[in-house]
Amino acid sequence: MSNITGDFLKRAVGRKNKGMSVPGILLLTAATVFVIISPQILSNYRLNLIITILRIAYLAQCWNLMSGYCGQFSFGHAAFFGIGAYTSSLLYTELGVTPWIGMLAGMAAAGVIGSIIGVLSFVYNLKGDYFALVTLAFAEIFRVIARNTPFLKAAQGVSITYKKDWTQMQFSGKAGFVYFGLILLALITLFLYILQRTRTGQYFIAIRENEDAARALGINTFRYKMTALVLSAMFTAVAGTFYAQYYLHIDPEIVFISEVSVDAIIPCILGGVGTVFGPIIGACIIEPVSEFTNVHFASLPGMNMVTYGLILVIVIIALPNGVVGLADRIREKRARRPLSPNATEGV
Repeated sequence: MSNITGDFLKRAVGRKNKGMSVPGILLLTAATVFVIISPQILSNYRLNLIITILRIAYLAQCWNLMSGYCGQFSFGHAAFFGIGAYTSSLLYTELGVTPWIGMLAGMAAAGVIGSIIGVLSFVYNLKGDYFALVTLAFAEIFRVIARNTPFLKAAQGVSITYKKDWTQMQFSGKAGFVYFGLILLALITLFLYILQRTRTGQYFIAIRENEDAARALGINTFRYKMTALVLSAMFTAVAGTFYAQYYLHIDPEIVFISEVSVDAIIPCILGGVGTVFGPIIGACIIEPVSEFTNVHFASLPGMNMVTYGLILVIVIIALPNGVVGLADRIREKRARRPLSPNATEGV
């Protein structure tokens, strides 16, 4: 049985877990160096775009952990994002608790809610569209609760006083948020890189590829789906805290809306679902495009969502495995290309 399980895992994991090419590594290194030096060479407007890209890429990696690797498609990550934002913000404004601690509390709260969603869904074997609808419903439930609860400041939201103190997760300029966002993105990317090489990560991918076969081979699918969901929820809450401390204001129509979940999903689909670097590539493409449409089509509200839809349709049709999948396909074609006659003359 162990040999059969091992063969199944190898087939399930092998397709999407190829290492980066040398050009890819060089490009990633160059991009990282550019982000590090960006506060010294770019305007605040450009830095704001970089911070947004880092935040969206991090959020996409959180979604990728559960939906990309474990195959549990979620359309409600806005729930965890909003929980993280509200928990840290209320602890800070009402009790004076530093957001560094509030961020951990938000992770714990999101983990609890993730556990509840998981138990209610996985016990009844909800999957696919049904699970996606459940997560969407929870996000909407929390939006309605936050909008109508005085303790949560209802529709007016929570405003945070700017104190320019790093101990309160507030920095004197945008450089602090650039570096903080880069650290968060690097940590979760490293986590995913290591995860896919562990047995837990292999079980995640086996469940994604064929949950029934994974269960038949003795994998505790409930346990590992719960693990993926709780981890994804906790990490997503961090993005909510980051957002709150950067913009200094949150309300239900900002942090609990479906657009937050879309921001997590689109970069993954564009870059490559279930890949380590796909969400980062997707964020680096989609956010500049979104910014372009917001600036040049400001008279057309919602144009960025229309752009998202068009890009999504094009990618699904032309690049079903995303940009990373296209790069892998090109490498495979080059590897299979027959040697030229001149290359075999001396043999």
